[in-house]
Amino acid sequence: MKIIQSEKDFKLAQKYIPGGVNSPVRAFKAVGGTPRFIASAKGAYLTDVDGNEYIDYVGSWGPMILGHAHPAVVSAVKNAVENGLSFGAPCEAETSLAKEICSRVDSIEKIRMVNSGTEAVMTAIRLARGATSRDKIVKFEGCYHGHADSLLVKAGSGALTHGTPSSPGIPSDFTKHTLIAEFNNLHSVQKLFDTDGDQIAAIIIEPIAGNMNMLLPEPGFLEGLRALCDQYKSILIFDEVMTGFRVGYQGAQSLTKVKPDLTTLGKIIGGGMPVGAIGGRTDLMDLLSPIGSVYQAGTLSGNPVAMTAGLVTLQQLNKQTYEQLKLNTKKLATGLQALANQFNIPFLIHDAAGMFGFFFTTAEKISAYSHIIKCNMQHFHTFFNGMLNAGVYLAPSAYEAGFVSIVHTDEIISKTLDIAEHLFQKMR
Repeated sequence: MKIIQSEKDFKLAQKYIPGGVNSPVRAFKAVGGTPRFIASAKGAYLTDVDGNEYIDYVGSWGPMILGHAHPAVVSAVKNAVENGLSFGAPCEAETSLAKEICSRVDSIEKIRMVNSGTEAVMTAIRLARGATSRDKIVKFEGCYHGHADSLLVKAGSGALTHGTPSSPGIPSDFTKHTLIAEFNNLHSVQKLFDTDGDQIAAIIIEPIAGNMNMLLPEPGFLEGLRALCDQYKSILIFDEVMTGFRVGYQGAQSLTKVKPDLTTLGKIIGGGMPVGAIGGRTDLMDLLSPIGSVYQAGTLSGNPVAMTAGLVTLQQLNKQTYEQLKLNTKKLATGLQALANQFNIPFLIHDAAGMFGFFFTTAEKISAYSHIIKCNMQHFHTFFNGMLNAGVYLAPSAYEAGFVSIVHTDEIISKTLDIAEHLFQKMR
């Protein structure tokens, strides 16, 4: 596999862009080597500038649940573009997408469109603070909620990948109201409420954590958070930027009876275009300007092209689609686990419909950030690079989840497992 043009492109990019990338994890610093510059994508495959083809399990970090360049989405976007790229005024597409989301997710009665997941979370926290007249929030070690100042405290995603869970440039006054708990440890949350319950505006959590690899909530954990918020009149925020419509018809809320007060969304609801959203109960959402006094605005919010791409994407997804997606993801996960067991490679994998995460570990269970940092990173580096060089594109970080689309067929997954088998055999 030759990557001559990618090497040239990366060298040039570093001259004009910090690190040569516009999002840190893309730089391959955690795994070594040269990031592949992508020329095109179709279905379950990426093609780089050197003509190499890869089975893609990143999916633009989650949005491409239909696969790349889905014909219905491409056609709708082309039509939307012909009518104008941006209006800065209301359009029917944003109402159509809002209606579609509200009709699917029980906890969302109204929704405000924004331009990114980070922006959605910023708004959710501001809204929670405005609704409660409190300052403190609770987040979880290793969970990533975007790069807003108050949230880059023991964050996940790229912050973990590069060994800097917190960032310089953030005044301590911005983070002093951010309290840290341990994922799946309800007692750690209870202790915070015992001390500061009457000052806590909100708990924010990824109900399925996807930014410190992939962690599933243990039974009773999310229910316990709901109970604490009810007891102390705090706001429960589910950050479903990643999991929204990725792991089920209602996102992670499909998999639990827990109903959050507010939900943040992104990725899939833009069909691959930049997007974010915050939704929830009417009484909370109506606190936003122009009805209420909690201010939020965005020049490109409700962009007609992004709204169209997101609406058409959601229209392709029904409950049967998720059942098939679940089967495809399970086949990949069980296949990888079986191969690792066969060759005595310490390995553990988690999965939910359309999403997976694997760990090179001797542990029988991975349920918290403290477990993940003990995993064998050298094994991950070897596996990642071996798969990449054989034509399988995985997330270039041991702290990121992977994604399966509806066009990852049995044949494609079998091909992936064949490649993994040869690699595991070499690693034993």
